[in-house]
Amino acid sequence: MRTKRKPAAFIAAALLLAAAAQCTGPEQFRLRILVSNDDGIDAPGLAALVTALEKVGTVTVAAPVNEQSGVSHGMTTRKLIPVRESERGGTKWFSIDATPASCVRLALESLLPEKPDIVVSGVNRGENVGLVTFYSATVAAAREAAFLRIPAVSVNLQHGESMDYELASSFTAAIVSELARAGFEKGLFLNINIPALPKGRIKGILVTRLDDRQTIELFEKKEAREGETLYWPSYKTLDAGPEGTDIWAVRNGYIAITPLSLDQSDPAAAKKLKNLEKLVWK
Repeated sequence: MRTKRKPAAFIAAALLLAAAAQCTGPEQFRLRILVSNDDGIDAPGLAALVTALEKVGTVTVAAPVNEQSGVSHGMTTRKLIPVRESERGGTKWFSIDATPASCVRLALESLLPEKPDIVVSGVNRGENVGLVTFYSATVAAAREAAFLRIPAVSVNLQHGESMDYELASSFTAAIVSELARAGFEKGLFLNINIPALPKGRIKGILVTRLDDRQTIELFEKKEAREGETLYWPSYKTLDAGPEGTDIWAVRNGYIAITPLSLDQSDPAAAKKLKNLEKLVWK
């Protein structure tokens, strides 16, 4: 059964964000913003995001040298990490040979003179919705900041003919401005997914929950040779699914904003398993 919407509240939220988009000058907020991604330092989504956020505050970039899609929350360990620093239009860029999560951690611990007000990861080429967020290095870069209780946002743009990184980046700047106006919450961790639609066809903004349906992973057998068989991994995107989820929102033309939590424990399950504390073994 579908839930009824609250159009007045929805319109009010949209108007609030539109107003925020008009007040993004650094004189209002003077935010310190760290930007990263998983598509690599030269990705068009990163460039568009930096341009938009420079209107909000002071931006520093710490991104991987090469594409790191799908490495999840892997950390670079047991090797030296090369860092190349440059300046583009007054913005400092760090090109780092490490995973996205390590890029963020290195920037927060060693490269920046002070902690940023917010970390923004993206704009990712392709959606990161549902359980795919656990595989996503874009989401992981934001999560790494949330580990240190720094507000963080990951931004993803659905694949499609109408992909518009500038539109996605402009929306992100509006979100960041509104979060700053309201006051950042410690550990705030948002995942945003934007449909690949022209601006006029995006229906609005929905705050959603994570769709927890299993992903559809495929492994196509390609060839066999002596001692081994080769498989090509791929996946299928899920249909809209239950209303109120991030996948439903994007499939139906809405921008999905999903608050994520660092606490993965299950209080209900813990309560049911309390009897295990009485277990005696030898």
